[in-house]
Amino acid sequence: MAKKVAVVFTGGTISMKVDPRLKAAIPSMSSEDIMSMVTNIDQIAELDIVEFGKLPGPHMTPEKMMELKRVVEEKLNQDDIVGVVVTHGTDNLEETAYLLDICLNTEKPVVVVGAMRNGSELGYDGPSNLAAAICTAVHPKSRNKGVLVVLNNEVNAAREVTKTHTMSLDTFKSLEFGPIGIVDQDDVIYYHKQSIPTKHVQTDRIETDVHLLKAVSGMDSTLLDFLVEKGAKGIVIEAMGRGNVPPMMMEGIKRAVAHQIPVIIVSRCPMGRVLESYGYDGGGAQLVEAGAILASNLNGQKARIQLMLVLTVAKNLEEVKSYFID
Repeated sequence: MAKKVAVVFTGGTISMKVDPRLKAAIPSMSSEDIMSMVTNIDQIAELDIVEFGKLPGPHMTPEKMMELKRVVEEKLNQDDIVGVVVTHGTDNLEETAYLLDICLNTEKPVVVVGAMRNGSELGYDGPSNLAAAICTAVHPKSRNKGVLVVLNNEVNAAREVTKTHTMSLDTFKSLEFGPIGIVDQDDVIYYHKQSIPTKHVQTDRIETDVHLLKAVSGMDSTLLDFLVEKGAKGIVIEAMGRGNVPPMMMEGIKRAVAHQIPVIIVSRCPMGRVLESYGYDGGGAQLVEAGAILASNLNGQKARIQLMLVLTVAKNLEEVKSYFID
């Protein structure tokens, strides 16, 4: 008897075709339309189709991510379901995947998948990606690996993967550590585990008043002070290099921390950890002394998602910090 997998359709390019009038891709395909192109999948799994929506990636808000998390959780709690596949727009797929990774503490596989080409384009990759995701969800070795992202026959951990190219089919990459596995002729072969285990946050809420800033040459505290004055609940800064900012940002960071607003520091570099390596004005050591929190090798968008969730359970800055320390 085939194993049963829930497939939750949320939208994205995988469900789009080009509208002749607009001459641009829009949501247009149903789950039945897409699944009709995934040939012989009934030999791999019995499918439980869930219609969550037809949302382009940028329309997926943090609140909708939490709705999706509850839907996925309900399916995972069904005894007959061995895993869950989620289709998603690729623009912010990594954010939703990471939110699910943080919130869902389950042995069952959860696989997030999308497409880089729409249904009107030559080489539409939606059906092949979806088939690979379903193969991954039913594979026994996919258990206890956290949330996975599958495109282009590569299996990546949600914490490590990021979209690297606007159009390439192999856009999703774990830059530092590589994919944890591959899908090869309906088989899934794992090479290693993700490098850093996910710290789970048990919550059904999300704090949306969290903001992401990128540090650039000559930047001052204008934006920081604006966020403090408006009562922001959290700030993530994509700092330079090892985690350093222009000196004129320091006073704004200090004011934010004084108002008990967590300031999370990541690097704007695509690879590497932040560390308090430099002691000059604006350097990482000074940021730590001021009360900012270093977030290892997370990128900005994932650190923001994590902070949004952590703020619903942490009572003070020290508790917030405990969720970002490896």
